[in-house]
Amino acid sequence: MDILSLLHLAKSKGASDLHLIVSSPPILRINGSLKPADDIPPLTADDVSQAFDQITSEEDREKFHRHLELDFSYTIPDVGRLRCNAAKQRGTTSVVIRLIPISIPTLSELRLPEICKELVLKPRGLVVVSGPSGSGKSTTLAAMINYLNNTESLRVVTVEDPVEYVYSNLKCTITQRELGNDTHSFVEALRHVLRQDPDVILIGEMRDAETAVKSVNGKLDSQTVAPKD
Repeated sequence: MDILSLLHLAKSKGASDLHLIVSSPPILRINGSLKPADDIPPLTADDVSQAFDQITSEEDREKFHRHLELDFSYTIPDVGRLRCNAAKQRGTTSVVIRLIPISIPTLSELRLPEICKELVLKPRGLVVVSGPSGSGKSTTLAAMINYLNNTESLRVVTVEDPVEYVYSNLKCTITQRELGNDTHSFVEALRHVLRQDPDVILIGEMRDAETAVKSVNGKLDSQTVAPKD
């Protein structure tokens, strides 16, 4: 199976997600609804495994076989950034791919209120961006960081699982740390982040109480922390 062709199809249809599940055709999420891809037969176990192999490294595959779950990211120049999850179901591999544009939308393009600019410019505090899956939390945070990157000279540290949007240093100096590759956990990264001279800390997720406590400690140490719940 050629995963690149499927991803180009998903992009051309305006899909946000692509689902690869054995015994089903590729499924696209378009405007919130799941729709099977036209004229593509149900996938076999080999089809899904081949697609998975095309977008993972040997190290990724070893992790998957150990843990039976894997979150990872991948970039295809003509398609964009991919946020992927692989999992075992009924003894076979299933893969869900979120398509993320390479270009980061602006706050104005997202039609977000002006208060978003005010919040991200505050010298200290805790900003929480929350909402259900697929509601645009990651895109909102990326737009806020990109606004800073175009307007302020600041040091930004992100901790993400996985890295979704990739920033270029414009006015800001931005370090992006990915769980599994650059740090072992959100908590471990936050334990050391204040020694990295941050003005802004972006936490990709707050999965437990200890991460939340570390986030608040970052705020109290006069750093701006912008986590996603």
